[in-house]
Amino acid sequence: MSATRYLLILPLMAVTAYMALVSLVYLSQRALLYPGAGATPTPERVSWGETVHVKTPDGEMLQGLYSQGDSDKPCVLLFFGNGDRVDNYAFLAQALATRSIGLLAISYRGYPGSTGSPSEQGLLTDGIAAFDWLSARARSGIVVLGRSLGTGVAVSTAGKRPAVGVILVSPYLSVLSVAQTRYPFLPVELLLKDPFRSDLNIGKVKQPKLFLHGRLDDSIPLSSGQALYRIAPEPKRMLIYDGVGHNDILSDSMVGDVIGFVEALKGNGS
Repeated sequence: MSATRYLLILPLMAVTAYMALVSLVYLSQRALLYPGAGATPTPERVSWGETVHVKTPDGEMLQGLYSQGDSDKPCVLLFFGNGDRVDNYAFLAQALATRSIGLLAISYRGYPGSTGSPSEQGLLTDGIAAFDWLSARARSGIVVLGRSLGTGVAVSTAGKRPAVGVILVSPYLSVLSVAQTRYPFLPVELLLKDPFRSDLNIGKVKQPKLFLHGRLDDSIPLSSGQALYRIAPEPKRMLIYDGVGHNDILSDSMVGDVIGFVEALKGNGS
């Protein structure tokens, strides 16, 4: 092949390779965004709570774990991260139980124990269904707690339902903005099916809010959580843990801050 012909073909090869990459990312994006989804069975014996089932308005059946607290204390509703599962939260359930605070953790649609396939609209629907199920049992109100991907579900839910408080662990401005930072060479805004725009929803969340973030988080940068915090309405508070990343934020210190926030809400007459 002559050098001239090679120089003519090279740009075409580059464009073809780039388009193939774009197509691959577009087709596989939900597998990347929801790595915890799939047919993995839930354990026959769980380490905390009782197994419950919540039916969504669009006909899916969600499995969750529920630990009931005292009727005069708020109950925590947990929306976990994208690769997580409900039976991983025995440490939180047990810590809350020492203070007689209940916990409901829901497995999103398509995740172990639940029917359907995950999508942004699906998860937001799941959040409302879980809140409504719990509201019939939590007489002293519900504190919505979201972690990582689940912070988008928490923000949307709290903006539509009367939660008494909101806790956001490793939150993001939006999945779109995080993806744009991570994949600057791709037209993410055109490709992304599930942008989870917490930045557009946080203004509706008027309840007391606690933001928790690790300074060394390399999955959801601290700057993204701080950006969401800045545009969130009062009342709000942010705690930043030095020397902590994305996965090791779930510590005794963080659980203590969660319990303190919930009990302070109760002390204020929630």
